[in-house]
Amino acid sequence: MIVTVMIIGGIIAIGGLGLASRRRQKSMSNWTVGERSNPKWTSWFLQAGESLTTFSYLGLAGIAFAGGVSSTFAIAYLTISWLGLYFVTPRIRELGQRRGYLTMGDFFEDRFRSRWLGRVVALIGALALIPYLQLQITGLGLIVELATGSTSARGLSMVIASILVAIFVAWSGIKGIARVAILKDILMVVAMVVIATGLAISFNGIPGIFARIATEAPTLLTMQVDGYDPVFFVTATLVTVIGSSFNTLPHLWPPVLAAKSGEVLRSNAKWLPIYQLVLFLPITVGLAAVLVLPEGTTGNTVLLTMSGEILPDWLVGVVAIAGASAAMVPASAIVMGISTLITRNVIGTLRAARQMTVNYLVIVVAIGLALAFGLVRSDIGALLLLTYGCTTQFAPAVAIALARRVRVGAWPVGLSIITGSLTVAVITFAEIPLGSWDSGLIALAPNLLVLVIAEAVRRARGGGDVTQVAIEPAAHLQATTH
Repeated sequence: MIVTVMIIGGIIAIGGLGLASRRRQKSMSNWTVGERSNPKWTSWFLQAGESLTTFSYLGLAGIAFAGGVSSTFAIAYLTISWLGLYFVTPRIRELGQRRGYLTMGDFFEDRFRSRWLGRVVALIGALALIPYLQLQITGLGLIVELATGSTSARGLSMVIASILVAIFVAWSGIKGIARVAILKDILMVVAMVVIATGLAISFNGIPGIFARIATEAPTLLTMQVDGYDPVFFVTATLVTVIGSSFNTLPHLWPPVLAAKSGEVLRSNAKWLPIYQLVLFLPITVGLAAVLVLPEGTTGNTVLLTMSGEILPDWLVGVVAIAGASAAMVPASAIVMGISTLITRNVIGTLRAARQMTVNYLVIVVAIGLALAFGLVRSDIGALLLLTYGCTTQFAPAVAIALARRVRVGAWPVGLSIITGSLTVAVITFAEIPLGSWDSGLIALAPNLLVLVIAEAVRRARGGGDVTQVAIEPAAHLQATTH
């Protein structure tokens, strides 16, 4: 009962911090990117949010439990991605500042001079983020259920957290998300240290865990586990590196567009790779669990179950609160990404006074859908890879649009994105067996094929480079917000 009260109280406090703003944000621009002046540390915590999520807390430990060291693919892709982001994010921010972008959809619409393409990208991006939003809410519920042993507490916590996220995102926008992101990262690091200390005490040091694994389950220290072989490692790493390097997750655009300068973003890209080393801790927990938990244990439950084995109840409560924050912060950023894409790009033709009203409605619908799906439960690792697989299909087009001259037309780009996204959806929902191959990587092949053929046809019919129109940010905002 004490742990349940601690967790519910922690969730309410996190939501309260997000609401700690004297005034409600009434402008879509201020709500989404503020004054485009976020300093280094604010940008740091907003960008770091993608590293420490419920996937880090639950999914990664579960993959380590089942697949051993192949779980380090997450550290590989998150680290390598920052090399690409060092160059990509300052360019996105430069264009956004100059031309008034608030979303990824704005970027596509402007660079390819095509409103329909902006709508297509926004719709696919919003749909692809729903599983990722569901992942956060599902993860929060699992954390509470495992920490308290109560199924009713699981459902109650998911509902409360979802309501609080909807309220504080609607009220405060990116400023509220930034406040909670700082608390979340502090709590996550504290929780990881607590868990690492518990492991060290229980197993007479971290090296002792690996010594026992080498004796009792040596296959886990190789990449020879069925389903987690080198093909899995390489393809999962490659597809997520491609997507992450080109910032293809739509909810990560507002933090980039809100940064004070390109130098702030380059500085973060230099130092955030070190932050990923924290992820070795949930991986170590997953490996240690092999020595303690039954073989058939569900992967998503491994980290919290192990915490219950090695920590007193009140510390399990602390770990669970940190896990709840790791769900609520990404969820708030994701729902902002969904709502801005739908309101600004898919619907689009709204007067400024009505945009925020519609935006609030989209927030409620998005969180409601994710909550409904989350109450049914899903595999956390699979949800993450589904989102990454779909959004990675934007990568070739983003690369084309970042150039000074856009040499490919909107129709080839749109057809290629639709082809790649449909390929991922068919493979996923039809459960087509691919072995260890990642569906997102496979889908890039038809994506690129359609892109090349369609552009060749366009050129043969006399098409040329996309003409870029000089436009002031204020004029662009007025034209696109109506």
